[in-house]
Amino acid sequence: MPLPDTIPVRYTEEDAGYLSMRPVVKQTFRLSELVDLVVSVVGKDAARVQQIFHVGTVVYSGYRYWWEELAAELSEVRALLVPFPDDDPGRAFNGAGAVAALLEMGGGTLRQIVEITRKEAKGRKWFKKTGPWDVLLQVAASSPPRYEKYSQARRADLFRVTLSPEVGNQLLAALREAAPRALRRRWSTLRPPAALTFLCPR
Repeated sequence: MPLPDTIPVRYTEEDAGYLSMRPVVKQTFRLSELVDLVVSVVGKDAARVQQIFHVGTVVYSGYRYWWEELAAELSEVRALLVPFPDDDPGRAFNGAGAVAALLEMGGGTLRQIVEITRKEAKGRKWFKKTGPWDVLLQVAASSPPRYEKYSQARRADLFRVTLSPEVGNQLLAALREAAPRALRRRWSTLRPPAALTFLCPR
C-alpha cells in the first residue's frame, strides 16, 4: 500500500527528554514535509527513515512529533530521498559562498557549538577595516578547510578546520577585537574554539 499524500501529525515541546505539559498541536503534513523533517534528524539514510516512519515519532528542534505508523517499503523510501543532496567530497571550499560558521568548543558532554552568521559578523567597529567575518576567512586562508559532509539539517556542505589551542585562543581574541560592542558582549563568555566549520549552501 503506497504512502498517503498527507499525514495527520501531533507535536508538543519536549523538556529534557520528557514531554512537557504544553498543549498538543495537531497539523496535517504533506508527505514531502514529513520526509524533510525526518531527513533533517537522521540524514539521507533510507533504513533509518523507514524505521522512523514505522515507529511514528521523532524529536526535532525541541519538539516531539508523532503520527500513526507508516509502513513503507525500502524501495519506496529510497525514491523519496532522491531529491536530497548527497555528500560531495570533491567539492572545493569557497569562502564567498559561506553563509555561517560554527565554533566548536570543549568535548564530550561539555561540547558547545556557537553559530555565527555572515550577516551578523559583517558588522565592524568604527574606523575598522576588518570585521569578525574577515577574521574567520583569514583562518580559512591560512588553513584550508577540509570537506566534512553535507548536512541535511542545515542544508549546506560543511567544511571544517581543526584549531590548535594557540590558534583557538588567537582566533577568539581577534573576533572580540574586531566585533562591534553588541557582538563583543555576546561573545564575552565564549571559550577558545577547537574547530571552525563553515556552512556553504548549494
